[in-house]
Amino acid sequence: MPAENQGERAREATGVLYLVATPIGNLEDVTLRALRVLREVDLVAAEDTRHVRKLLDRYGIRQQVVSYHEHNEQARTPRLLAALRSGRSVALVSDAGTPVLSDPGYRLVRACVEASVPVVPVPGPSAVTTALVVSGLPADRFLFLGFPPRRRPARLRFLEAVKDQRATLVLFESPRRLADCLQDLVEVLGDRQVAVCRELTKVHEEVRRGRASELVRWARGGQVKGEVTLVVEGAVPEPEARALERGTRPAAPSAREGIEGSGR
Repeated sequence: MPAENQGERAREATGVLYLVATPIGNLEDVTLRALRVLREVDLVAAEDTRHVRKLLDRYGIRQQVVSYHEHNEQARTPRLLAALRSGRSVALVSDAGTPVLSDPGYRLVRACVEASVPVVPVPGPSAVTTALVVSGLPADRFLFLGFPPRRRPARLRFLEAVKDQRATLVLFESPRRLADCLQDLVEVLGDRQVAVCRELTKVHEEVRRGRASELVRWARGGQVKGEVTLVVEGAVPEPEARALERGTRPAAPSAREGIEGSGR
């Protein structure tokens, strides 16, 4: 297999596990490198073989595909690892976006690392970063939370644990639980600015921005459908919050304080 950089040079005795990001909706959002890797590997391991088949068919790629999802990853990981150790290369893909992020794959990556099998990322689309940059909220620091718990008591504890985080929060949620999750956000985190990003890059793409309480009313008022990513404003420190309520800004640090506190 041709190599573009050192990270893609397979060891003689093993294959390579490629973590291939695929479109989150629009099938044109795929990189040339991803298509090349999908053509050249010996095997594609996919969360849902039907999803990856749509992508492969669109670009005329004939490839062997096996399923690799949360219900079979424990049993399938040793088999894929054996294939890799025998010299076969494998592309791991999820239903959409970057694999391993709230999707199966960690077990296989960990097994490869422990077995000294090369693991190479093939970056591309991600619902996390796509929602973050379109949200209108600060993107310099963010915390990805995955899916919150389904049951309310656990979800409240989950939110309580991050209520003081100043970073912007990004999480996935089921459309069926969206209104309840937003209501819990108001109760635990306060009425923060939120962006609800739905069906990103698809025909019915929609981004709703506003206070969490406003979006609760919207979510309860109609049937929300499709994939949902929530972006939530981070915590504002108490003095700064009071200053914002008064329409003023907190006092700036002295020049000396600014110098002493600077650095990366």
